[in-house]
Amino acid sequence: MPSLPDDARILPDHLSRNEQEALLDDIREIVKAAPLYTPAMPKTGKPMRVRMTNCGTLGWVTDKAQGYRYQAFHPVTGKPWPVMPERLLSLWRELADYPHDPEACLVNFYGQDAKLGLHQDRDEEDFDAPVLSVSLGDSCRFRIGGTSRSDGTASLRLNSGDIVLLAGRSRLAYHGVDRIYPGTSTLLKNGGRINLTLRRVTRPV
Repeated sequence: MPSLPDDARILPDHLSRNEQEALLDDIREIVKAAPLYTPAMPKTGKPMRVRMTNCGTLGWVTDKAQGYRYQAFHPVTGKPWPVMPERLLSLWRELADYPHDPEACLVNFYGQDAKLGLHQDRDEEDFDAPVLSVSLGDSCRFRIGGTSRSDGTASLRLNSGDIVLLAGRSRLAYHGVDRIYPGTSTLLKNGGRINLTLRRVTRPV
């Protein structure tokens, strides 16, 4: 495996096929209540290449006018985000090594041509909590570097059921998705990749 930033962990095949299917059923219910939509980049208004939604008390959103932020409601429907499924909370409690539950789960759907440029997850107040990421569906080429955009990067393949944890010194590591490998999983009927990213947003009092 390529060299990873300090404190970053990759857990290959952490979820069995049955566990992936059960989690996918949860995600389908979330999408019924909070449909996938295409967000826009700040300032330019350029549409992102992934569609997304959220569950939890807060959800990550972005648009031209207000930029990156968390809010308690879906930007299209105006309704509160669905409750986070117990399966996701259990994963966090098992792996995060953090005493408080996540407040947000960003659901990203990647079509076969989608990608996500190098970025940091830094819109949260509390960087002591890790970022926990679950891959479902087609494999992807995941790229991760250091805490400066100029740092070197490593690329690795993430498959359905894999989990990534960014904690400690890797919490603000730059990371992104360079490409999707179509047809590498049969989990999603029509192909594509779902990424679930669990985050703690506010600092516990």
